[in-house]
Amino acid sequence: MAQQVMTGLHTTNFHQQGSLDAPAILFIHGSGPGANGWSNWHLALPALSDRWNCIAPDLIGFGDSHHPDPAPTEIRRWMRLWIDQMLALIDTLGLKQVDLVGNSMGGAVALHLLMEAPQRFRRVVLMGSIGAPCQLTPELDRLWGFYDDPSATLLAQAIRWFVYDDTFVQDRLDEIVRVRYAAAMRPDIRRSYTSMFPAPRQAHLDALVVPDAALRRITHPVLLIHGRDDAIVPLDTSYYLLERLPNVELHVIGRCSHWTQIEHSHRFHQLVSAFFAEQ
Repeated sequence: MAQQVMTGLHTTNFHQQGSLDAPAILFIHGSGPGANGWSNWHLALPALSDRWNCIAPDLIGFGDSHHPDPAPTEIRRWMRLWIDQMLALIDTLGLKQVDLVGNSMGGAVALHLLMEAPQRFRRVVLMGSIGAPCQLTPELDRLWGFYDDPSATLLAQAIRWFVYDDTFVQDRLDEIVRVRYAAAMRPDIRRSYTSMFPAPRQAHLDALVVPDAALRRITHPVLLIHGRDDAIVPLDTSYYLLERLPNVELHVIGRCSHWTQIEHSHRFHQLVSAFFAEQ
């Protein structure tokens, strides 16, 4: 069940599963149309809640968290909101230190959190993460430009890009599109999203790059997980991070696109569980 708390001046919607006394994992979602914490992590939370206190918020501007009006018009201003929101959330929940999982754009949020408040985080998983220099793919350009010509048909096409094998989502595609499209077409969500990702969209990727000097100073244990066939965020981004983060390992999954946590959920949960179990 979703909960809401005040994080500074903004309301944050989040899902939580697991014992409140267990070590905590903060899951940060990606940026697809209609995305939110539950849509990204609805398999991970029940799978990992036997050992961890799993927390999956909606970033400001997504889902049922606050939608600023007027909305920021630069991605770095959004990033400032997200960093402050995540730190305020763990403060509000009384958590001194948490493990961290970031998916896609959520990986960039995670990296910026590690730059700003390294003492609040223990171990980190980045999955198909941006935050490294990256050429905008046509697929990501269409996702971030969804509202240029929004339709359920385009969203269905985009969902197929997230997986390596279309048959994996074939029996669920109509329901996924129905839920995500309804969310995407909410006026508040549409206002936030169009403010985040106006053209030219390469500029947003560039603005989220974490400087090399900062990456080399992130000493947390980091596990990179990336689909070999990722059509949204190229595998090269994880190789870039692998070469610069000092305490890092990379796991590449074949026959996998951008939705590692869904398309290969069992393996993803195994990797995350084993990594966070280490002291």
